[in-house]
Amino acid sequence: MCGIAGAVWIDPQRALSREVLERMTVELTHRGPDEQGLHLAEFRTRSPYEPLPGVALGFRRLSIIDVAGSHQPLCNEDESVWLVFNGEVYNYRSLRRRLEGSGHRFRTDGDAEVIVHLYDDLGPECFTQLDGMLSAAIWDAKNRRLVLARDRLGKKPLVYRLESGRLLFASELKSLLEVPGVPREVDAGALDEYLAYQYVPPPNTIFRGIKKLPPAHYAVYQDGHLTVRRYWEPKWKSEVTISANEAAEKLRTLFDASVTARLQSDVPLGAFLSGGVDSSLVAASMQRQAGTRIKTFSIGFPQAEYDETSYARLVSRHLQTEHTELQVSPDAVSTLPQLVWNFDEPFGDSSALPTYFLAKLTREHVTVALSGDGGDELFAGYSRYSAAKLGALLDRSGPLKSLLAAKLWQWLPSSGNQRSRLRQFKRFSESLSLSPARRYFDWISIFSEARRAELYREEFVDELPDSDPFQYLQQAWKNVGPRDAVSCASLADLQTYLPSDLLVKVDLASMAHGLECRQPFLDHRLVEFAVTLPASLKLRWGQSKYLLRKAFGDRLPAEIWRRRKMGFGVPLAHWFRKELKELTHDALLSESSRTAVYFRPKVIRRLVDEHERGTFDHSARLWSLLFLELWLRRWCG
Repeated sequence: MCGIAGAVWIDPQRALSREVLERMTVELTHRGPDEQGLHLAEFRTRSPYEPLPGVALGFRRLSIIDVAGSHQPLCNEDESVWLVFNGEVYNYRSLRRRLEGSGHRFRTDGDAEVIVHLYDDLGPECFTQLDGMLSAAIWDAKNRRLVLARDRLGKKPLVYRLESGRLLFASELKSLLEVPGVPREVDAGALDEYLAYQYVPPPNTIFRGIKKLPPAHYAVYQDGHLTVRRYWEPKWKSEVTISANEAAEKLRTLFDASVTARLQSDVPLGAFLSGGVDSSLVAASMQRQAGTRIKTFSIGFPQAEYDETSYARLVSRHLQTEHTELQVSPDAVSTLPQLVWNFDEPFGDSSALPTYFLAKLTREHVTVALSGDGGDELFAGYSRYSAAKLGALLDRSGPLKSLLAAKLWQWLPSSGNQRSRLRQFKRFSESLSLSPARRYFDWISIFSEARRAELYREEFVDELPDSDPFQYLQQAWKNVGPRDAVSCASLADLQTYLPSDLLVKVDLASMAHGLECRQPFLDHRLVEFAVTLPASLKLRWGQSKYLLRKAFGDRLPAEIWRRRKMGFGVPLAHWFRKELKELTHDALLSESSRTAVYFRPKVIRRLVDEHERGTFDHSARLWSLLFLELWLRRWCG
């Protein structure tokens, strides 16, 4: 795993100096602590009327494959194509044999050089041939263009800034901020999206003028113009007819092959093990294929309702792995400033904190870890998919829907606990009058539209664009429709929540410690297969992940299949009433609060008071606001 940065320019006045390129690259040292590489081609002209672009490529390396070789930036035989690349290509050996057969000469034993020669043959369409996770920048001197690309599911990040006469790019925002003149202006629309989703969806970033390249896209910068194109998309609307036995057999083959591919490494590797189904299945497949005991790692909490370590130990004993675990204490919140630095943007998913410590623990033992990300979205693992199914049934029920959607239910008293059955029912009934997609958006929103409207100052409202944050989810939902509600909800999450929240969290938390993470569930062939499966093979008789149980029921202890899904949460509700109370008051309720520029202080105070009194659990909202406040202090002067 690595970090990349650089620029291309057609205006000699916008040339990037070696000093600035080095600063951009140094900011990514945590992503690649082993080595640095730079390549600059100075601005030249053929004639006064035909300027040739200049290019600067920076690279930080975490050595995983071909440790002694594969130094980047890396070029082809005649030095007309140069590459900086972050990630892994799992099918590079078969691609190499094909390329050697067509006459290409290799100087390294790694996967990066395969991309260079494949681009030589296919141009930007080369990314359709790559099986892996990556963000890449390719300088094509013959065609005077820079090509940027991200992997199909969005495992590796890439941001860019298009200016007059220049394009800047980097793995992380902090790298771009090292370029003189890059403004740090908060984008009002992106901030609105953040409060709705707890992350900023692509193509936006929190800074105006800086964009994220979406997953499964490449971008070509040529003659001062940038063109962005999608190169891969599953058949969202298609649904196959297949028996449960046939589907289970195919799933076993695809999943084990995916794990096998991700075991390629010249350095030690292990697995995250939460004790949930997905990470346990990854560890089980690894152990079946390994010649020795694999290493597994878990994080726990003192509060029993948030601690899964007993399940992780159960799986470890069953699989006979070499297991290590760490308990996260409330003192861990002192890491918040470091987390804010690592994440670049406001990020409201509090599971970033335990993920950060899990990565730190894991990196002390191995350099590569496999995780179970993607299993919930592909096989309907979240309880909200059952709610989506129930909502769809009620949409067809007429009078019953009207009764359940009646306002009188909102007058029933309920506890401040967000997880209480009555509070969940009230939230469900309140949204029944909405369309299925809008209803789902209402369920997953951290701050609903009504809460955001109440929170915002009038001056901030005037800055908001005409677009609605809902459009991001709505488009993903439309991509899947007119399929059933469970398919629409889960596959919309696969397009939104997974790449923009979960994969961002895992990438940034792991790379903060120089740890590479690989996700076997997100092999594109497995994804293409799972996307087309009917919902009845995923959610059956109220039981989630039916097909996983069918395919792998004998690989895990029965207790793991029976247990209730917990999620990778932290005891925020408790912390905001105790360990985080002082910090929250100092940050959000003081006169120097940066969020007061955007939000009404009295509304924030009410959220804090209601939470501390226990009348309502606002912990997710308070965490999003607290992270935003600390982010504004760190990144906006």
